[in-house]
Amino acid sequence: MAVQITVGGITVPLTHPGKVLFPADGITKTDLARYYADMADRMLPWLRDRPISLVRYPDGLDGQRFFQKNAPSYFPDWIRRVRVGKAGGEVEHAVCDKPATLVYLANQACIEIHAFTSRADKLDRPDQLVFDFDPPDGKRFADVRRAALWARDLLDGDLGLTSFVRTTGGRGLHVHVALNRRADFDEVLRFAHHAAEVLARRHPDAITTEQRKDKRGMRIYADVMRNAYAQTVAASYGVRARPGAPVATPLSWTDVEDEALRPSQFTMATVPSRLDGGAGAWAHFAESRQGLGQAAKRLAKLNA
Repeated sequence: MAVQITVGGITVPLTHPGKVLFPADGITKTDLARYYADMADRMLPWLRDRPISLVRYPDGLDGQRFFQKNAPSYFPDWIRRVRVGKAGGEVEHAVCDKPATLVYLANQACIEIHAFTSRADKLDRPDQLVFDFDPPDGKRFADVRRAALWARDLLDGDLGLTSFVRTTGGRGLHVHVALNRRADFDEVLRFAHHAAEVLARRHPDAITTEQRKDKRGMRIYADVMRNAYAQTVAASYGVRARPGAPVATPLSWTDVEDEALRPSQFTMATVPSRLDGGAGAWAHFAESRQGLGQAAKRLAKLNA
């Protein structure tokens, strides 16, 4: 039976609407499209004006995965595009600034949406800094929570910044700092590296900056490479391509202090009912944008 979803004044037909994308959960393409339509007001503030990359599963999680940067010519004209320079040329990325774009991408079996940390008008100037705390297999989530809280202590306490936290949709946590777009990617990445080194030095048995997995042991990797040019992060409130359909969800620091917190609490089925009518835990993210000048001076003293 034909299925159409009209949102924001645009009607998007769904092809093969009953196709199961999450076999273990029975979640269909229509379910995913309706979730993205319902969550558009939450998602679009974190996607608008940003080039995106897509992770598509035409045959569901059990089939082949496609990571796609370019916006194909068959995408409708109402989907905005932006050209991004790369070594030897450029790539034309889609930009997700309409609810209908989210629905259209779901119809393309795009489960995951990943966005730049910079916006289209200043692609070389990130507006956020990201720490990804990635646990090894077998590590308790309590240890990930502890690492994120240590990062907050460093960023907010020692460096005078304001940090925000969210689930990744996997087993880790992301800690973000909103930036005023004065620093370029090289400056932001350098700052993030130095901050991660302080964390690893303060907590050598728990946190590492070692990129090689075989050298990390059971320590949590403080990954800062999301801060390089043209790197992306999973969209807030976006679904991840894992059984259970987990969602990358903005949290408050009070949430992270709760020992009962588990990433499995935040899924496509549960997140909509957990939200209040406001802007959520990150309501003050935009107004918290700051520069790294003073923080970098403080950080240099810690690394001296």
